[in-house]
Amino acid sequence: MRIAIVGGGPGGLYFAALAKQLDPSREVTVWERNAADDTFGFGVVFSDETLEGITNADPAVFSSMEREFARWSDIDVHYRGTTQTSSGHGFAAIARKRLLEILQRRCHDLGVDVRFRTEAPDVERLAAEYDLVIAADGVNSAIRTRFEQVFRPSLDVRRCHYMWLATDRVLEAFTFLVEETEFGPVQVHAYPFSTDRSTFIVEMNDDTWRRAGFTEATFGPGVSDTASVERCRELLRGFLGDAELLTNNSKWLRFTTVRNKTWRHGNVVLLGDAAHTAHFSIGSGTKLAMEDALALAAALETGDLAAALEHYETERRPVVESTQRAAQASLEWFETVDHVVGQEPPQFAFNLLTRSRRVTYDNLRLRDAAYIRSVDRWFSTHTPGGRDDGTPPLFQPLVLAGRHLRNRIVAAPIATYSAIDGVPGEAELLHLSGKALGGAGLVLAGMTAVTAHGRVTPACPGLYTDEQATAWRRITSAVHAHSGALIGVQLSHSGRKGSTTVPDAAALGPALPANGWRTVAPSALAYGDLPVPHELAETELPALIEDFAAAARRADEAGFDVLELQAGHGFLLSTFLSPLTNRRTDGYGGSLENRLRFPLAVVSAVRAVWPHYKPLLVRLSAVDWAEGGTTIEDSVRIAAALAERGVDAIDVSSGEVVAHEQPEYGRSYQTPFAERIRADVGVPTIAVGGISTCDDANSIVLAGRADLVGVGRAQLHDPSWALHAAAELGYSGPGAYWPPIQAGGEAKPPSGGRARPLLTLRTGEPSPARSRWTPVPAGTPNRSV
Repeated sequence: MRIAIVGGGPGGLYFAALAKQLDPSREVTVWERNAADDTFGFGVVFSDETLEGITNADPAVFSSMEREFARWSDIDVHYRGTTQTSSGHGFAAIARKRLLEILQRRCHDLGVDVRFRTEAPDVERLAAEYDLVIAADGVNSAIRTRFEQVFRPSLDVRRCHYMWLATDRVLEAFTFLVEETEFGPVQVHAYPFSTDRSTFIVEMNDDTWRRAGFTEATFGPGVSDTASVERCRELLRGFLGDAELLTNNSKWLRFTTVRNKTWRHGNVVLLGDAAHTAHFSIGSGTKLAMEDALALAAALETGDLAAALEHYETERRPVVESTQRAAQASLEWFETVDHVVGQEPPQFAFNLLTRSRRVTYDNLRLRDAAYIRSVDRWFSTHTPGGRDDGTPPLFQPLVLAGRHLRNRIVAAPIATYSAIDGVPGEAELLHLSGKALGGAGLVLAGMTAVTAHGRVTPACPGLYTDEQATAWRRITSAVHAHSGALIGVQLSHSGRKGSTTVPDAAALGPALPANGWRTVAPSALAYGDLPVPHELAETELPALIEDFAAAARRADEAGFDVLELQAGHGFLLSTFLSPLTNRRTDGYGGSLENRLRFPLAVVSAVRAVWPHYKPLLVRLSAVDWAEGGTTIEDSVRIAAALAERGVDAIDVSSGEVVAHEQPEYGRSYQTPFAERIRADVGVPTIAVGGISTCDDANSIVLAGRADLVGVGRAQLHDPSWALHAAAELGYSGPGAYWPPIQAGGEAKPPSGGRARPLLTLRTGEPSPARSRWTPVPAGTPNRSV
């Protein structure tokens, strides 16, 4: 087999060595346009998981790498004059130059033909003359560009500017520094990689970068931007002290996230940065490339070439995409770090550590229980009425307006489609009582119409008659009598989404075939295949405002503790807010201030009749997930206006405003919107969407991303989700209320299995969770302590 590899970086060289090691009869040739000793970059960091794979694949390479490693397990977060440390993570780093030398030597020993200072032949010639062509030619891959119609790359150039540097200050741990300068926050990602050097990546958003005096400039290959380096040293002098910043082709860059629809084209395959990138704050391109190399070499052993390449991509793509999702969350967190700066150091550090959603509360607790205990204590002492007894953040109390929630869990509003003429019945009683008995601090009844024509379907409940209020009173009384939960109602007007059938699997059913009613909206724009709504005249708006106020009065009379106005998901109030659904030319359309007029009038009318000691919430679609629609910046302004009118908290959702939306679904995918509104406006928020575990919920609350967590689908799966979450966290206390009729379930029921005998004389000494990089004199094997 003849193999051509374009690119002599770590990924290309490692694959060459593995492929030759597995079958010495293979002819493996590597083309690298740079010299053998041309090395850009400084240190390369690996996780323990990756190193285990390298150990098993090629012990000779690992043994050579291990002798050079800087090792540590701590992460230090430097912020506002403090250092917060989390332990138990496990890292190893090596100078990139030494890694390349090790891989070059390994290739030489195995008989790989490595051609330095040599441009590779045209890829089409290579594909014709070789059985397999590996495109390991980096983020700006010429091979990927040559076949871009096949690979279909997506190149997402991000907004922050960063510069890759080193320092002669030898750090002891993975180090994050966020320095608040007069120009804005500057962040540093740093780690040791030898006995005398540390990688030091400086990053800042575009606004900070420009205010600090940096400008666009072009430098030739290998030439560093020394003026900018000196400016960075001035900005970071408080941390660096007398330490120097060292350069190697160091200049301002903007990170590009590379994705491809496929990594294969005939006998040509992408590897490493040519196929994918992940932001340096969460991953190492070298790590991913070497993992690619290992997976591709293994795949070649499984069958013919086409099957092997398919197996390689099938094997690696889920791993890479998972890493890219985590990296995307991380890079977006750092891009908007100025909205988080201001948190107290313990919360800020926890927020930073959990920014990618890959590291969580439970994950950190397993790694370093003492660290989590310290952050828990901080949270309890900064929570009014907080319990400093080991209570997890999710089960700490919260005061909204004049009401006390015993925990931070909200049973999200769910439609049951069981009402008759808007009157809720047994199904609503059972559904809401079940959530209340299941331990949620707040239970919300969903999609309750303020008028008959404001229903989504004929089976939706309402609060537009006294009969309906009486029926709701029966439900609220039951919840109050038998649980510790507060109960709230979501008042809504369907707008252009009304007069539909009860949905089957979709979120919204088709239009009623008969006996439907006229729908209304700010503009005569249909939602998907539904009928075009009636465009509301300005003279019709006061009656609708009064409908909301009248329903709020009935909600109070019905015994609800909390009221939520539905101003998201494409219902009436939402369609006034979004520029995609509001095309009016009068005083209720056009600018955001005008689009806000009607929703704010509704809020004011409701606030006037809703008791001040009962919380008033508003649900927003923070973004429309469609070009030209509402942005998070718009929603920050909307939330600020709502808070000024007396709204106590914002329930932050997204989308469902227009049919052509393109949401980026994922785990906790809407939480960053709640965090942004909470940080910028200072109003409590509820995070919703893709939250299913108490671990994620705990992380959200402790990090200060939201004050409450709305759980929807997971509580449909498990109505006692909140109580089971408490049991999983080992918590038993007032935040997890077991009603007397369920008290017997507080202790976990006995499970199967058998007791295991003790068959050792001595228990193993636990390895210390904390280790730091402390280099020893030259000539002595490196170690960490």
